[in-house]
Amino acid sequence: MIPLPSGVRVWIATGHTDMRRAMQSLALAVQESLERDPHAGDLYILWGRRGLLVKILSHDGLGMSLYAKRLDHGRFIWPSTSVGAVSISAAQMAYMLEGIDWWTPQLSWRPQSGG
Repeated sequence: MIPLPSGVRVWIATGHTDMRRAMQSLALAVQESLERDPHAGDLYILWGRRGLLVKILSHDGLGMSLYAKRLDHGRFIWPSTSVGAVSISAAQMAYMLEGIDWWTPQLSWRPQSGG
């Protein structure tokens, strides 16, 4: 689980991001395309074209962290806005990272059996 200090803002970057990019390149993308400071302590969630992988960029005051999550089944639910960033709550981020539709919480995929 990603440590979230109280009051942290979570931003979803709309549009697609090249998932081959590393931490510094993603921080530059946040700064240039979203016009936000990647070192301000907010979390930025970026996603790939297929919607199976997200990367989360954060800065805790000491250094930059990069988290990645790939879904085995289903896809991440993403806003339909094409430009900019959308602010969501930490609870909505937790839903999204589990593959649950964070607009209306429902599983996007459910296992058929336990084995």
